Amino acid sequence: MFPANERPKGEQAAVGGRKRVYLKFIYNFLPNYKTKSKSKIIENEIYNDFKSYNEKEKWFCNNLFFLNNQLKKIKNIRNILEIGSYEGRSCIYFGKKFIDAKMAKELMVYAYEHGINFFDNAEVYARGKSEEVMGQILKEVSWDRSTYVVSSKVFWGGKDPESMAWPNHKGLMRKHVVEACDAALRRLQVDYLDLFFCHRPDIHTPIDETVWTMHNLIQQGKILYWGTSEWTSQQITEAHYVAERYNLIGPTMEQPEYNMFNRSKVELDYLPIYRRFGLGTTIWSPLASGLLTGKYIDQVPKGSRLDQEGFDWLRERTLGDEDKMAKVVKLYALAQERELSLTQLSIAWCLKNPHVSTVILGASNLKQLQENIQSLEILPQLTDELMGAIDDVLGNKPQEPTY
Repeated sequence: MFPANERPKGEQAAVGGRKRVYLKFIYNFLPNYKTKSKSKIIENEIYNDFKSYNEKEKWFCNNLFFLNNQLKKIKNIRNILEIGSYEGRSCIYFGKKFIDAKMAKELMVYAYEHGINFFDNAEVYARGKSEEVMGQILKEVSWDRSTYVVSSKVFWGGKDPESMAWPNHKGLMRKHVVEACDAALRRLQVDYLDLFFCHRPDIHTPIDETVWTMHNLIQQGKILYWGTSEWTSQQITEAHYVAERYNLIGPTMEQPEYNMFNRSKVELDYLPIYRRFGLGTTIWSPLASGLLTGKYIDQVPKGSRLDQEGFDWLRERTLGDEDKMAKVVKLYALAQERELSLTQLSIAWCLKNPHVSTVILGASNLKQLQENIQSLEILPQLTDELMGAIDDVLGNKPQEPTY
């Protein structure tokens, strides 16, 4: 198998053409993803390839294997809303704090109506309650299933702490992965998961077993694609080699932490994977636990995440680095000079990376969500000059080895 840039020219052209058509078809296939900023660009091209929708559908069905590989490289679906979670921890604490089911529904509906079609979740978020809330919302709104994408993640378990002491209630062993998938389907009230992530690597389970299990879930129609979260480059590569060895479906996407202060994995470590296999990334923590909103420059606002009881560890980790805080002040000034919010600048900065497929937005109220969505509109303002100025402030741009 040739890497894309080493294929014979004729094959490169063919693959490039099919990929271009695929991206257009996905755009047409998921009409709710349409946004005003992109609709004209796509519509000017999309109808030139096929004379009818039936031709598009026939091509799609005949190229499912090819599409599975190309999904790794898709860059169009950039909007993602992670209702009920932030940084891997649930925002839905019933009767206690953060957002309730009513607010979750309001956020999901607003997101959907403004082009967001990807909703992320996990078994561990509020011990499964987050998925139950999302599932009830999906049932109530009755959106066409083809217009949205829903995901779950497996590793930590979705049961109470006492039952999680049992060895079969967590990890990536076949038993737990299968049972976690079935449980997620019940809680989310869907027939299949579009994406299913391994929430962390499991050093106690052979990667072969996990790859086989995910492949079988795809074959059973329970999931469409599987991926990883916070896996190393070596672990993802091993999973691909296992898939190639046994002619299985390998991981399509990775969900890593990525923001201005955490760059090396996405910008450097995964470079060989992008080139060799292709990889989509659904990055989390674009605002570095709220640090890159600028709201913690002077004090911790009342009612904010870092003001909550039991979050001392997060407050210390986020605000305890004086060097980071000094950089936030400079970045805030940089954004103000251009009449932008630091929040929008930070999210747009993540989107600017061509290896970032999606950005997870952990909004807990409508105002936050609206501001986050507006980040798409400022992408054109992120010029080379501005990106260079940001790098000068950060001083942490990873450098690829030259040897």
